[in-house]
Amino acid sequence: MNAYEKAGVNIAAGDTVVKNLQAQLQQLNGSNVLGGLGAFAGLYKLPAQQQPVLVAGTDGVGTKLLLAIQSGQRTTVGQDLVAMCVNDVVAQGAQPLFFLDYLAVAQTQPDQVAELMQGIVAGCQQSGMALLGGETAEMPDMYAAGHYDLAGFALGVAEQSALLRPQRVQAGDVLLGLPSSGLHSNGFSLVRQLLFKEHAYQFSDNPAALAGANLLDTLLTPTQIYVQALLPLLQQKLVAGAAHITGGGLLENVPRMLPAGLQAQINLGSWPQQPIFDWLCDLGHLSTTEAYTTFNMGLGMVLALHPADLKAAQQQLAAQQQDFYRIGVIKPGPATVDLVEAG
Repeated sequence: MNAYEKAGVNIAAGDTVVKNLQAQLQQLNGSNVLGGLGAFAGLYKLPAQQQPVLVAGTDGVGTKLLLAIQSGQRTTVGQDLVAMCVNDVVAQGAQPLFFLDYLAVAQTQPDQVAELMQGIVAGCQQSGMALLGGETAEMPDMYAAGHYDLAGFALGVAEQSALLRPQRVQAGDVLLGLPSSGLHSNGFSLVRQLLFKEHAYQFSDNPAALAGANLLDTLLTPTQIYVQALLPLLQQKLVAGAAHITGGGLLENVPRMLPAGLQAQINLGSWPQQPIFDWLCDLGHLSTTEAYTTFNMGLGMVLALHPADLKAAQQQLAAQQQDFYRIGVIKPGPATVDLVEAG
């Protein structure tokens, strides 16, 4: 054992992780990736564009990771990482190109790293992105035994004229909501507070409020990736604006796609409610404002469409087997969300 290993860092384990990834990346990455793992930086040849604009996003998974760490189920949080980054990129109107990951661990255990990478590779495949490279940092004094953290970076490209900017949204535009797969990766500090601190639920529970579904499986359901559903709409210039519903929920994220002087009217009850949100709201006695600024409440992406483009967009979404719901309209007013109660 050398001095570095005595300090708690296993270089051989890190080398094993890299070798295990080589075969996966050869299948995932296309001809735009120049070289492979082992260089000091990844190389990517940009596709031809007339006025290219690079669109970048970076994010993490948040305290949802604690559930993966405590349960030992690590295979899905990598997809959460990719989704949180790439959904932001596509919401700006860009085609995702490649992804970089950063994994920090207390100790490098190749099998555990492979499970984490399984989700990252799956997310890149769903997004049509290359996994250009990344970093696995072993820091035994930084993290408690068994703990780790994930961060990611996605880069895409768009023609400058095709970028989704607030000034493209107009009064009278129709709002379509694309359903989430569940909680995605936001609000988990409150989730953990309600379920495991204020109430003694266990990962193995199958609560009646969830129609008997397993609690851990419900919480760790990976974030939906919307790239394949949105790219055909973007290529045909059918989308005026898009909002990825992450931290801050509908009330804080939808206004990010609005220009001054326009408001989003969203009709509550216009999309199916998922049991997890109703249950959490009941447990926490959350007000409507609290719920809609903490959780996505069943919608992971909201699109603004000019009425003339609505039918074509709906046809494209149906062709992609992407569910959608007509949830509201853009109207004059402050750049906020007006939640309208049904009835």
